[in-house]
Amino acid sequence: LAARRDVLPLTFSVDYWDYLGWTDTLARPEFVIRQKTYVTRFDLGEPYTPQVVVGGRGQTGALEAERLESLISRAAQAPAGPRISLSTRRTSVANGKAPKGGAEVWMVRYDPKPRSVQVRRGDNRGQTVVAVNAVRELRRLGSWRGRGLTWRLPEATEPGLVTVVIVQAPRGGRILALASSPASS
Repeated sequence: LAARRDVLPLTFSVDYWDYLGWTDTLARPEFVIRQKTYVTRFDLGEPYTPQVVVGGRGQTGALEAERLESLISRAAQAPAGPRISLSTRRTSVANGKAPKGGAEVWMVRYDPKPRSVQVRRGDNRGQTVVAVNAVRELRRLGSWRGRGLTWRLPEATEPGLVTVVIVQAPRGGRILALASSPASS
């Protein structure tokens, strides 16, 4: 999916497998919180991996290619949301029609280079997992209720990260808009 121009796959590595005796160096607790929001949204019994959520509209197992393609096609048909302006220091979300309850504005920073993780325990012990577009930072910037707003962006914690700003309906709802900037230096 990372090679496609119409998709921005992001890898949110989770830490709930750490109990097996090894720590995924890419995982963050806030990514688990985000995934648990989707568990509630999609009425799943529990979180699982590898899971793919497309546009906040649907979810499937990563190996279910036909269902995944269907979700991508459906997300592409969604109406355009608000315009986002993004620079290295700030982002703005323009006036527009917000969903009932408003929306959340998220800053995501990911590494566009593949990252390898050695699995030391569990079913995949001895394997090397390669994460593409591994998310390194996730921060909620604030709420958007249809009125234009601007946020100052924090400095990137690592060089070479790409910044994405996402406007998303509350509680893991539909992604309304996103904008991406070049990698930081």
